Amino acid sequence: MTFQSFEYAVLLVLVFGAYWFLPRRPQNVLLLIASYVFYAYVDPRLALLLAGYTVVNYTAARAIAGDRENGRRYLVLAVVASLGALGFFKYAGFFVDNFASVLDTVGLAGFDSTLRIILPVGISFYTFQSLGYVIDVYMERTHARRDFIDTALFIGFFPQLVAGPIERAAKLLPQFERTRKFRPGQAASGLSLLAWGLFKKLVIADNIGMIVDDIFSTTGPGAAMLWVGVFAFGIQILADFSGYTDIARGSARLLGIELSPNFRHPWLASSPADFWRRWHITLSTWLRDYVYIPLGGSRPLGGNRPLGGNKPESRRPANLRTAINIVITFVLGGLWHGAAWNFVIWGLFHAGLILIWRGASLLNMRSIKPVSIALTFLLIGTGWALFREGDLAFIGENLFGQSRDVQLAAALGATALLYSIPLWLHAIVDQPRFAAYWNRTGVSRTISLTAVTLTSFIGILLLRADVSAEFIYFRF
Repeated sequence: MTFQSFEYAVLLVLVFGAYWFLPRRPQNVLLLIASYVFYAYVDPRLALLLAGYTVVNYTAARAIAGDRENGRRYLVLAVVASLGALGFFKYAGFFVDNFASVLDTVGLAGFDSTLRIILPVGISFYTFQSLGYVIDVYMERTHARRDFIDTALFIGFFPQLVAGPIERAAKLLPQFERTRKFRPGQAASGLSLLAWGLFKKLVIADNIGMIVDDIFSTTGPGAAMLWVGVFAFGIQILADFSGYTDIARGSARLLGIELSPNFRHPWLASSPADFWRRWHITLSTWLRDYVYIPLGGSRPLGGNRPLGGNKPESRRPANLRTAINIVITFVLGGLWHGAAWNFVIWGLFHAGLILIWRGASLLNMRSIKPVSIALTFLLIGTGWALFREGDLAFIGENLFGQSRDVQLAAALGATALLYSIPLWLHAIVDQPRFAAYWNRTGVSRTISLTAVTLTSFIGILLLRADVSAEFIYFRF
């Protein structure tokens, strides 16, 4: 069941219609039932996997809280079980295929792998979310919950189940544990956010996606066409993934639940580290807190800042250990996205950008902010080639090869840029000084929310793509 489907609209309307007539406990039961209906809609076996994650991590957290002396053992068991399941479903085929290739390379008897494992949608997201809960209990950042329903809802809450945001127990669980009251302003804000997310997906991402798919499916498109495809994909993935997040946050807000923002206008990033403070924020903070800092690469930083640290930290020289930890973290971040070498190289690419930028800052090679933003945009945009295309030979042959169909490439690039205008406008009007103007009174806020909602729905009716593809991050 996808957010842009009629089935999801029916599910959300039915849940919303009954939800606000119930007290807290039945509300949570209703949300849990809806979550499992949502996840099991295509394949009921997925619900069994989600339930297994819930039982393992609920039991481990309770065991850690009840037996601190053996808490590390219970934590290890939960980590092994959760990452073992993730590894089997997501990476087993990758390692088997590469092992067979190594045997062929060294002249030993190879084999044709017949291992084909279906990747459960969203498994990477709820693996990290459930593991974060158990780790936080072990580290005493939060307490183990006795209520199984609340814990199961935290792991399986349907708006953010399959593509995040990746929530922390200390933020989301208390919302399920307290009484929620219907607030018209909150519901109106949720509907507006949901409509804007649908617009980004159905109008921007899906229309540009057709351009990107045509370019990357062409044999030998040439340099000009491929560069257009790469940067068009950057627009597509931002609209697609941030659109999903907005729909998730809007749906949750209709139910009185606030989810974490996952994007903060990443095109305005002034450095690679700043990009990761703005892009997929909940993943970058998770990697920072549960991988990078435990490796010893950085001391804990204040606030909820994503990987890359705060600005003073980014200007410190990176010693060898820090550099290695940055590389490890970004490689793991790349592999989190998929079991393929292009994701490993994509992670290395971003680690390299972070380290090079730190070195340039150390040498006081700083430019004015607009230049820095433009350079960051170009560098990050170039990296999307590795993210979108798994055939590295295809990238090498075309990205820097001869240009063909330059006029067509220019026309497609202009079309993609035209579709991106709403994203740029949103980045401007969402700046604090403009946001404060629109939110200064109840009347101005109502007008702005109504305008966004109506404009989004009218835009969808007039401009939506003929075919809507699945969300890109459903693959991860």
